[in-house]
Amino acid sequence: MNTHRILIVTTSHDSLGSTGRKTGLWLEELAAPYWVFRDAGFEVDIASMAGGKVPLDPRSVGEKDRPDSVRRFLQDSHVMSQLESTPALATLIAEDYDAIFLPGGHGTMWDMPADANLARAVARAYDEGRIVAAVCHGPAGLVGAVRADGKALVGARRLTAFTNAEEAAVGLTDSVPFLLESRLRELGAIFECARPFEPFVVQDGHLVTGQNPQSSQAVADAVVAALARSRARDPAQVARESGISAHSPQATNPARTSSSTSAS
Repeated sequence: MNTHRILIVTTSHDSLGSTGRKTGLWLEELAAPYWVFRDAGFEVDIASMAGGKVPLDPRSVGEKDRPDSVRRFLQDSHVMSQLESTPALATLIAEDYDAIFLPGGHGTMWDMPADANLARAVARAYDEGRIVAAVCHGPAGLVGAVRADGKALVGARRLTAFTNAEEAAVGLTDSVPFLLESRLRELGAIFECARPFEPFVVQDGHLVTGQNPQSSQAVADAVVAALARSRARDPAQVARESGISAHSPQATNPARTSSSTSAS
């Protein structure tokens, strides 16, 4: 059996709105899944929205209460060097990967929702039966994704993400461009959550999402399990299971347009 290939796509945005504070990738949400995938024997490529150096949220690399996955990541010179010079998503062939994983960090709220390349990549992966996974603010990358039948990818799909309550708890409700939980609900998602900052994962078919940084490893574990169960399927079968036409044209949707249309 061929080794599974995972594409991790991070934010390239480094400023927290008009606050004057820095943001970017929340490192645990990359580090924990990265080691889960690597330790499972998978090939892992890290890309970013714009390419180049990945901005790290300063709060995610502090020494206090540093998770083991983050400590291991920071001590690995090879993987840290990858974050200094990542390829842009647009330069890669996303179809070459068995799963696309979107870690969060508040930066995702600015550069992921309206990106057409990301929207096409995750929508096509989902329609073809490959794994699409995201954690915390990573589901911002699902907001603009439209399936081949013209419906929002998240419509009528069970999922989770960083909640409105968690955004309020970190004091950033008025700093982000929109509230992620609210936007996903507007798009027709069946939003589920646990109490703030408790690990929580939702899997709906080949869509896997986690609520917060504390859910990072569990999301990755769910991806590994899903890939272990996967088998090659013809496009017609995938289309039937996804409730779409195999020959429907791929569409894109402006990220800020709310929709209550549910996928079948």
